[in-house]
Order: sequence, then structure tokens, then C-alpha cells
Amino acid sequence: MASALSSLQFLGRDMAVDLGTANTLVYVRGRGIVLDEPSVIAKNVHTGAILAVGAEAKRMIGRTPTHIQAVRPLRDGVISEFEDTAQMLRYFIQQVHRRTFLAKPRVVVCVPSGITGVEQRAVEEATIQAGARAAYIIEEPMAAAIGAGMPIHEPTGNMIVDIGGGTTEVAVISLGGIVTSMSIRVGGDELDEAIISYIRKEYSLLLGDRTAEQIKLSVGSAFPQPEEPMAEIRGRDQVSGLPKTILVSSEEIRRALEEPVNAIVEAVKDTLDKTPPELAADVMDRGIVLTGGGGLLRGLDERLKHETGIPIHLAENPLASVVLGSGKCLEEFETLKKVMISSTRR
Repeated sequence: MASALSSLQFLGRDMAVDLGTANTLVYVRGRGIVLDEPSVIAKNVHTGAILAVGAEAKRMIGRTPTHIQAVRPLRDGVISEFEDTAQMLRYFIQQVHRRTFLAKPRVVVCVPSGITGVEQRAVEEATIQAGARAAYIIEEPMAAAIGAGMPIHEPTGNMIVDIGGGTTEVAVISLGGIVTSMSIRVGGDELDEAIISYIRKEYSLLLGDRTAEQIKLSVGSAFPQPEEPMAEIRGRDQVSGLPKTILVSSEEIRRALEEPVNAIVEAVKDTLDKTPPELAADVMDRGIVLTGGGGLLRGLDERLKHETGIPIHLAENPLASVVLGSGKCLEEFETLKKVMISSTRR
């Protein structure tokens, strides 16, 4: 009876966290996605006090006085600042459990498939430190495939390409397991950096991360488009140090993005190359599912189709596929427990 009561008590509290380089999404069992905030934390460098987390902290990037620092504690899909990540997770857990301050939820956390044992333990420890009673780890491509509604338990090859802020995960899944996968540290951030370095080299103009991201969203593409709009860019002239405005074409931005886009295409080709023939034939028939924020880059689906000759399907909700898949693992915990790679019970 006591155990039934305790399981009821925790029923609504269990959480799934997509701890992304760019955004953190939180899914609560029985309630769905309750939080979607940038993975940014702003703190006072002298006292270490946390001043803002999420969207509020992101607005401060590049605009803070010297004693305030807005940082992204995750780089390339892994924890680069352990304390900051634990603080950020704690903040998000408390945001979700406002009334139940003493809640100790079970938490499912997504990690890139190429993560090392040390990096994995850092994620588990940060989750426990943030107030979880147990941390379960699931690989991002597996979570993305579940979230995109792919039949992962069938004996057929399902290929997923998940392009996040810091990493691109390519995997072929069959019978509830990853048959072959590749994780490269190229994602939305690298696309932004490619734009920054191109504009600096070609126009001697210095751009901030946020401006580069806006350019990528407004005129970025991976394949020639029917309409090629121009974009007006404001930045700081490297020579005079004064503000300057330039006009760039979509074609130029596509050239700027060529290197990271090519790395994603090569990762897909390499994974196909390592896939057993029967599963590769399934992928040819069923196509490749594209998910993650980077999958929304204009023309990326056409570019992949052009390079591989395989149909490309964009997931219904590419930005939330990973957290929806992790949430499904919570809702159907006993059925999907075997797709997780580890758990820390406390």
C-alpha cells in the first residue's frame, strides 16, 4: 500500500530533460512539455551569485557590464561548466515544481551518442545535484527517433539525423537498439560561427552570435532556392571601429555555411556506408528522418536528398522530437526502460 501511495505521489513529477547546447526543454509526466528556455546562465563573477537563467540570461549575452557574465554551460552537447549546469538544472526543476519545493523527481536526461563515460557521469551527477532522486540517461538519436514516431522496435532499419545546437547525431536504429551511429560536434553553433568568420574575412565586419543566428534564420540555406533574398547586416567595422551596414545575398551565406553543411552530409554518408546491407535497403525504402533545430535550415533536406539519393522527411516537431521521445520513455517507463543506456538510483 505504501509503495502504491509513493508511486502515486511521484506520478506527475517525473521529468524528461533535453539538456541542449542551445535550449533546454523539460517534459513532465502527464503534462507534456512545460518549459523551453535557452541554456544560458548569467552570474556575478565576483560573488558567483546567479542573476538570471534562460531567456532572461540570453538577452544579456554581449550586453553585460564587466562584473556580470552570461555563459552557456554546455558546449558541443556536453557539460563544460559543471557547477553552472547543476545550477541551471536546479533552477529549471524548481520552475516546474514551484509548489512542491521538496519534490525529488526521477529524471530522464538526453546525451549525445558519442559521449564519453566521464561526460556521462558529469550529466548524472549534475542531475542528482539539481534535486533528482534518480537519473536515467538516453542517447539523443534514440530519443529523437521515439519522438518522431519511428517504429524503433521493429526489425527494420530506421535512420535519424538530429541536428542540434552543438552536435549532429546520425543513427540507424533497429529492434530497439542503435546499430550504427555517428556523433559530430557540428550543429547550429558552428553554422553561426561560419557566418561570423565569413563576414569578418570578406567585409572586415565584426558580428555578435545573436546577429549571426538571425542571418542564418532569415537568409541561410544549404541548397539553391527559388527565391534568394538579400539581408542587411549591421556590425562593427574592424578597421575604423565604427558601426557599419552591409548587404549580403543568400548565395554568399550559403557559401559561408558550406563547410559545416558538408560535414553533416559526410556524416550521413559515412553512417550509411557502415550500415548492414539489409538495413541500408530499408533506409532506401523508408527514407531518412531529419530532426533538431538545425534540420530547419532551408534546403538541407533537398541537399541531403541530392547527395544520397534517399527521400528525406522532416519530423513533425523537429525542435521538440528529443524531449517528446524522452517524455514517452517516462509515460511508458517499463516498456521503454531498455532503450536507456544507464541509470543512477538514489
